[in-house]
Amino acid sequence: MITIKSEREIDLMRESGAATSLVLDMIEREIKPGMTTLQLDTLAEAFIRDNGGVPSFLHYAPKGDPDVTPYPATLCVSINEEVVHGVPDAKRVIREGDIVSVDCGVYKGGYHGDSARTYLIGEVNPKVRKLVTVTRECLYLGIEQAVEGNRLHDISAAIERHARSFGYSVIENMVGHGIGSELHEEPPVPNYGRRKTGIRLREGMALAIEPMIAMGRSRNAVSRNGQWVAVTEDGKPSAHFEHTIIVRKEKAEIMTLSPSERK
Repeated sequence: MITIKSEREIDLMRESGAATSLVLDMIEREIKPGMTTLQLDTLAEAFIRDNGGVPSFLHYAPKGDPDVTPYPATLCVSINEEVVHGVPDAKRVIREGDIVSVDCGVYKGGYHGDSARTYLIGEVNPKVRKLVTVTRECLYLGIEQAVEGNRLHDISAAIERHARSFGYSVIENMVGHGIGSELHEEPPVPNYGRRKTGIRLREGMALAIEPMIAMGRSRNAVSRNGQWVAVTEDGKPSAHFEHTIIVRKEKAEIMTLSPSERK
């Protein structure tokens, strides 16, 4: 069931969204070659708890799927060909030239914020750097469509059209989602689709929009270890950006916008 958030609920989601953006700002300051992904995760958990939140992802497991091991970390840290759900590890070292997707959720005041950014580590191959830039553009083009009266797949089509115009692939089996008091709510938000299809958007819907775009021909992300981390089918790099937004009449409200972006 899709829920319409009240203005009181949206106020609370502003708090969780702001907390989430601050974590990713902190990661941007701290991430560097030589760090392990577990070091990033440790920093993030301490930061979230010090600021009155709880990590949304830690011990998360999809409802109705008892075979999935609960997620063991605060962040998803995915490097290069890893699309999503990279599990932090003391042996996984971040290196010069990597691109690193960090996905973070914060539960605060009874509601979740969910956001992701892909970071460039040192001197990155220009072609890969372009992928990251275009993926971020896809996110904001999708958000532009998240206004009352549009259809859900107007978001999807805007993302797909921009990505494919550069010859990139859209990961089709990983999607955005509704969000609120639960981390994952209805509806799923795919990153591909036809304009003017899907449910009609209403003011107060809360969505996590998250394009995952790859350089190669991958249409799906495939499991590497049978549980969490998912990689491109052909081993080519993938980038990922995400914001939690509220559908509005004129312009979507971004809950997880960094304070520096609000200026």
